[in-house]
Amino acid sequence: MENQVPQSLRGMDKAGDFFSGYGVHLSKLLQNMDYRVLEQVTGLLLDKTRKGSAIFLVGNGGSAATASHFATDLIQCSRPDKGIRFKAISLVDNVPLLTALGNDFTYEDIFTVQMQNLFAKNDLLIAISGSGNSPNILAAARLAKDMGGTVIGLVGFDGGKLAALCDYAVLVKTNLAEYGPVEDIHMVIDHMVTSYLRLKLSKM
Repeated sequence: MENQVPQSLRGMDKAGDFFSGYGVHLSKLLQNMDYRVLEQVTGLLLDKTRKGSAIFLVGNGGSAATASHFATDLIQCSRPDKGIRFKAISLVDNVPLLTALGNDFTYEDIFTVQMQNLFAKNDLLIAISGSGNSPNILAAARLAKDMGGTVIGLVGFDGGKLAALCDYAVLVKTNLAEYGPVEDIHMVIDHMVTSYLRLKLSKM
C-alpha cells in the first residue's frame, strides 16, 4: 500500500533514486534513535543472563521473523566457557502450537498461554511491534509484568500502547504505517546488540 511507503519517496519513479532515498531515510531513523536506552537494554540482557533468567521474544508478521532471528543471534552469543548462556526463546516458532492456540483460544492468547507454562519471575520479554498496538503483544507484556518479569519493547511510529507498558522502550520514530523501515531498523537493533555482546564477551 502506498501509505506504507515513506512520504519523501512517493514521488520517485526511478528505481535507483528510490533505493538511494530509502537508504537515506533509514540512515535518518538510525541517527534519531536514543542509544542510551539501547545501552541499558544490552546491559540488562547480560546481567539477567548471568543470573540465569530466560529471554522470551514475541512479534507478528515481520516482527515475528525478527523475534525468531533475534533469539537465534542471542543463543549464538553464548560463551559456556565463561559461564554465559543466553536462554533465548522465540514464542513464534512452533507453528502447530500457534495454530492450535489460535483455534482453541483466540489469537490474542497465542503468546500468553505459552508464557503461563514457561515464563518465570525475573525473566525478560522482548516484545516487537511496529504499531505497538497488537492485542496479543499487549497481552504478553501485561502478563510478563504480572509475573514479575521485565518488558523490553522494540516499537515504531509513536510507540503505541506497548511503549507505556515497557520497562525499556526502544523507539523507531516514524510517520504512521511505515512498517518496512521500522522492521528494517528493528533488525539492525538485533545485530547491534548481539554484535556488541559478542565483542564484550570476547574481552572478558
